[in-house]
Amino acid sequence: MARRETETEAERNEYMYRQTVTIDELDDHGAARGAYREVRDIIFSPQHERTEEAIGKPENRLKYLLLTDEDFRDIREIQPLVLTEDRLWNYETKFRGEETMDDVECWVLQVRPRQILAGQRLFDGMIWVDKKEYNIVRLEGQAVPQIRTTKTENLFPRFTTLRKAVDGRHWFPVYTYADDTLEFRTGGQRIRLRIAYGNYMRFGASSTFTPR
Repeated sequence: MARRETETEAERNEYMYRQTVTIDELDDHGAARGAYREVRDIIFSPQHERTEEAIGKPENRLKYLLLTDEDFRDIREIQPLVLTEDRLWNYETKFRGEETMDDVECWVLQVRPRQILAGQRLFDGMIWVDKKEYNIVRLEGQAVPQIRTTKTENLFPRFTTLRKAVDGRHWFPVYTYADDTLEFRTGGQRIRLRIAYGNYMRFGASSTFTPR
């Protein structure tokens, strides 16, 4: 699976795509009372270095939540996690059975950090891997660690990321969502996170793939 993920990341680095992030603060009845939204085009240099181009200015109307560097790092690295060979050593995995997920027959694996060093952001959760090609088709879990000090709290929601076959062979992230309550010392705050990854276009190609 990790070898397949390494191939997938190398292939994804040949594609440009658009990433749309929406975060809603919800009240006790599920109504939005604050929101954040940004749209960015993700491109890669010939050396496969990630570059972002903002489409307009982010709209930040959050009233209670403060987005941190860790939040944006999770959006870039953890929610769309690709579990390549060079990342796998950070994790221990356990086989949890078989399940049909999104109409695909899958192996189910639990993935947890072996240890978390200072400054690291890692994934803790479950992944579904298709039995035929060893592509990850779904992740459910959380970015860790939660960060609590005597003065501040930096908490992160549980999320689900879905993948779809983009080029007929490799499965790329297409949608992340979360609806969770962050339990701060001052009280719980429900949030809803949505990240759409679309308009995948290979360098030099004239057509795009927009997931539905």
